[in-house]
Amino acid sequence: MKVSDLDTKAQITWCPGCTNFGILTAVKKAIANLVNKKVIKKENVVTVTGIGCHAKIYDYLNLNGYYSIHGRVLPTAIGIKLGNPELTVLGFGGDGDTYAEGTGHFIHACRYNVDVKMIVHNNQVFALTTGQATPTSETGFKGKSTPLGVFEKPLNPIAVALTCGATFVARGFAVDVEHLTMLIEEAIKHKGFAFIDVLQPCLTYHNTIPYLNERIYKLEDVKHDFKDFNRAMKKAMEWDYTLRKDAKIPIGIFYKVRRKTYEEFWPQLKVWWKKRRKININKLLKEVEV
Repeated sequence: MKVSDLDTKAQITWCPGCTNFGILTAVKKAIANLVNKKVIKKENVVTVTGIGCHAKIYDYLNLNGYYSIHGRVLPTAIGIKLGNPELTVLGFGGDGDTYAEGTGHFIHACRYNVDVKMIVHNNQVFALTTGQATPTSETGFKGKSTPLGVFEKPLNPIAVALTCGATFVARGFAVDVEHLTMLIEEAIKHKGFAFIDVLQPCLTYHNTIPYLNERIYKLEDVKHDFKDFNRAMKKAMEWDYTLRKDAKIPIGIFYKVRRKTYEEFWPQLKVWWKKRRKININKLLKEVEV
């Protein structure tokens, strides 16, 4: 399989140079790599998106998919997975989509450990609606909805995911496509809820690329033990999503552990979708005739 096999004929309408292109490329490369290694089947991959700039990825991936509504990526993805546990279900959301409207679903997806993968395009702003603050916008951020600046401390989604029981927690950087490709591959291979918060600067309304480039480092370069929950939490707290000058921002896998998934607790989910039923459609129609 070639990466180009995942292309579509849809015209890409992201801003020129948008860092969402990095996420799109990484997703395509990860899927192509895993299909070629026979880890997954292309026809079994299903994408679910929300509403926002991130959601356009639905149009640019030649895969089965479902365009959901704002904040409802995870319940839709979970329903698809429970409907057919053999599917590889990838959810895509923005930071506003996931951490504002969708925060309740996010918390419980971590807690349930459903075997779906959630990739968040986190630019710390509502970009599609021209620059309002989101739960991860830094203190002091001035946007259309906060002309005096954000007063609150931003949400730390890595710490939230760890606290709520996610079994795979990672952070990526949309500009580092190769590293992000690796993270997505590992997330897909993981059995359980896998979450990647991708730092995806918005060039139009929140361009933090220079800031991030100076402060990002890879967890694997410091030999981080992702099996150690306490170390993972310590690393999660190194950066609080504000734009402090002294910040150090780790990317990579914070935590990974194998724990029984939500589906594995339900024996009836193991076989029902495989059973072939002999249905006499004419008999059924007669029963409902008025």
